[in-house]
Amino acid sequence: MKDELQKCLDGELFNTSDGEIQKLIHQARRLTKIYNATASTETVKRREILNDLLGTLGSNVNIDTPFYCDYGKHISLGSNVIININCTFVDCNKITIGNNVLIASNVQIYTATHPVPLVERIVDDWDESSGLPYFRTYALPVSIEDNVWIGGGVVILPGVTIGRNSVIGAGSVVTKSIPENCVAVGNPCRIIREINKEERPLS
Repeated sequence: MKDELQKCLDGELFNTSDGEIQKLIHQARRLTKIYNATASTETVKRREILNDLLGTLGSNVNIDTPFYCDYGKHISLGSNVIININCTFVDCNKITIGNNVLIASNVQIYTATHPVPLVERIVDDWDESSGLPYFRTYALPVSIEDNVWIGGGVVILPGVTIGRNSVIGAGSVVTKSIPENCVAVGNPCRIIREINKEERPLS
């Protein structure tokens, strides 16, 4: 029988009140609170906290404060990654970020979502003593590939992949995956042009 964390990673409905999941959430809250209280000059201490908080951490990673995440352990960062101030990663499922990625301020990445029909989203005749939430939740992974630039205030929704070398314009709401080598903007985010075709390929 699958545990609730595995259901979460498999994109199935899962119990957000599950003990193992709550333990991860409380640990992430504790570590992000400590991290957000550090000075920007405390590079060694910051790296140690991030190693405890995140799933995978490459080299030359800078996450500015404040930074918020849900579980922490489902976040994988490559090398040469900048995450600017006030970003929120709701990593119920995996958030995978490649190498040479620029993420501007106030970016929000969500993996968690809920069924749209009310009868599926809200538990009928819910009883608080059940130990279950009154709503149903599932989560889908988000992937940001190598060399991507995410502009300020972008919102990335569950199940989205941003393809290699692409740029997402500030303020966009990304509801569907964006292929590589594109500039995409807007709400909902749409491709406005291709890039890099005649440029030196990025390594």
